[in-house]
Amino acid sequence: MERLNGELGIIAMKGCEQFVDVVDAYLKQWRRHDDDQDFVMNADCIRFGSGEGKAMLHDSARGHDIYIISDCFNYGVEYKMQGRMVPMSPDDHFADLKRVIASIAGKATRISVIMPMLYEGRQHKRTSRESLDCALALQELVNMGVSNIITFDAHDPRVQNAIPLSGFDNIRPSYQMLKALVRAVPDVRFDKESMVFISPDEGAMGRSMYYASLLGVDLGMFYKRRNYAVVIDGKNPIEAHEYLGRSVEGKDVIVVDDMISSGDSILDVSAQLKAKGARRVFLFVTFGLFVSGPGVFDRAYEQGLFDKVFTTNLTYTDPEILARPWHESVNMCKYVAYIIDTLNHDSSISTLLNPVQKIHNLLDAQNAKFTNN
Repeated sequence: MERLNGELGIIAMKGCEQFVDVVDAYLKQWRRHDDDQDFVMNADCIRFGSGEGKAMLHDSARGHDIYIISDCFNYGVEYKMQGRMVPMSPDDHFADLKRVIASIAGKATRISVIMPMLYEGRQHKRTSRESLDCALALQELVNMGVSNIITFDAHDPRVQNAIPLSGFDNIRPSYQMLKALVRAVPDVRFDKESMVFISPDEGAMGRSMYYASLLGVDLGMFYKRRNYAVVIDGKNPIEAHEYLGRSVEGKDVIVVDDMISSGDSILDVSAQLKAKGARRVFLFVTFGLFVSGPGVFDRAYEQGLFDKVFTTNLTYTDPEILARPWHESVNMCKYVAYIIDTLNHDSSISTLLNPVQKIHNLLDAQNAKFTNN
């Protein structure tokens, strides 16, 4: 690797401590540091009784190459306001992120923000008189001195046009998802007769096309028929999902999306696929928010509407969901450690962003099992 850009420092925002501890362990192993040395910097975000806050950095940041890891959707973190415990909202997390950047006070050589699920990523375009929150947030971070913004499976990566002169990397966990599938379902086969990838809507088509073209299997999609005369909870309700594609009868089906919110939409798609004769239905979802809790998935699983849900550990998942038999957690800690280590050495991460060879090696090994049998 090339020279270090600066002494490495990692800051874990609230709720990311366990994730960062694993990342730190990988970095220490690769760089052979003593056990009592780590790269994690001590930063606190303190809340007053009124709900106001401030950040305090307890380590020197001068000359450091700093990576701040922030999960803006971690509702498992709470703080006390007016004598009551309040779960942190995405707005609270983003405000704390800005406070930490302000506490660095321009002393760092470089600041990179790793924000797995992009703050306000779903508010990325204007269809009426409405705010463009994601674009404003990106511009705000850049104006505060952030050099690189690293995110995963952005809802719409074109939002990076708001900061065209700054670093913005959108990473997809394709290899990690396939690897987790092979481990959880050893008899899965990657060929045109056995598998098909499905996009649950038009917006997710690019993700499914990537998998299908790389694996050489068929592709299908659903499109959402909405009622544009009605607005419920800020959006037009979906009246039906219409399927476009070849038969899925007798095949394993993988539905690919960036996030699960309530889960109603993706479970409706799963039910239709099962009704069309799909053998098994697996859900590849980068971020599992499960805002309505696990109940709706428990009922769907008992009815046989899907077989497994794969979500990454890039955002917080309720421990109850982690314990469910239908859920598989895809560990991304090592991948994030690779990204940090490579960037800190001022090396290109293009090979990390393009895992084609790794995926082909995985497929060859999996298909070889059936050939040998």
